[in-house]
Amino acid sequence: MRAEIQTVVQEIEKSLELLRQRMDWDTAKHRLEEFNARVEDPNLWDDPAKAQKLMRERQSLVDAIDTHDAINQEMSDNIELIELGEMEGDNEVIGEAESALKSLKEKAGAKELEALLNGEADANDTFLEINAGAGGTESCDWASMLARMYVRWAEKRGYTVELQSESAGEEAGIKSAAYKISGHNAYGWLKSESGVHRLVRISPYDSAAKRHTSFSSVWVYPVVDDDIEIEVNPADIRIDTYRSSGAGGQHVNTTDSAVRITHHPTGIVVTSSEKSQHQNRDIAMKALKSRLYQMELDRRTADINAAHEAKGDAGWGNQIRSYVLQPYQMVKDLRTNVETSDTKGVLDGDLDQFMAATLAMTVSGKSRAEAQGED
Repeated sequence: MRAEIQTVVQEIEKSLELLRQRMDWDTAKHRLEEFNARVEDPNLWDDPAKAQKLMRERQSLVDAIDTHDAINQEMSDNIELIELGEMEGDNEVIGEAESALKSLKEKAGAKELEALLNGEADANDTFLEINAGAGGTESCDWASMLARMYVRWAEKRGYTVELQSESAGEEAGIKSAAYKISGHNAYGWLKSESGVHRLVRISPYDSAAKRHTSFSSVWVYPVVDDDIEIEVNPADIRIDTYRSSGAGGQHVNTTDSAVRITHHPTGIVVTSSEKSQHQNRDIAMKALKSRLYQMELDRRTADINAAHEAKGDAGWGNQIRSYVLQPYQMVKDLRTNVETSDTKGVLDGDLDQFMAATLAMTVSGKSRAEAQGED
């Protein structure tokens, strides 16, 4: 077997070893047997919330074991094919198996990275908020482009996307939008997207065809599990109802049922504009608890946040990514230096390379400066 392919196999084996470490391989099969026994308990669903949590934990373990075994088997099969091809002098078989191993290396690396999503809330569903910055119509249009980008990304992963609230721009786009994105590790992947996103392009709204710079902010926080206790003092909040107005089409909502909750101690404001006022109260309260929970997570990871948010404050200094459409095509993450000229692909939801690089940086503990290769 060629030295290059031996190196590829070694990389796959390293990824498999990390996967085994993350799931505590020595006890994984035993824990799965315990899960299976508990699932068969006829009283399990007496407590639906507890049962659902158990089923999620079991499925997560099953997926981890299956992923490891599938990669290991595919690696072994292709090594055998290479050895067989070498014995028989069949270069076509050797070439196909080597190509398969190279692809498997990329897949194993992605699964290795996904295994790093073991934070306290990484597996949770997530709320995602987008707000247009200063710049009027330009920023509102950019905010709507970001919303489309994240919806596309989520749909490609098979996640469920629910629009929680939306405020239309005066001429185009949106002033703000809030989504709930549901799926395994939704928060773990999206948490790296919080920050300010900068767009440079020739404005379609400028008759002089001048280049404009627009900013929009993204805020991501986990949906709080029902078993996590977050106390909210009723005296600390104000609940307002108002008439909602969406962007038109399927998002039209002109009832007085929309709900806004303001949390005075922190200044957090959350909204929901579904059809039922009672439903909106529940959704908004859950969103508030999630925001408060996120603040607690941030306090626990203050060092990482300080490294990632070293530039600027809540204004437009804290840029995490730049999207340049004119005079050249480039999307660049300012934390990791990952960049691509495929701007169309990124705006269509191809974000995994940016998320993966930031996740790896977070796990390695590198600062923004170190990631950028600065002294």
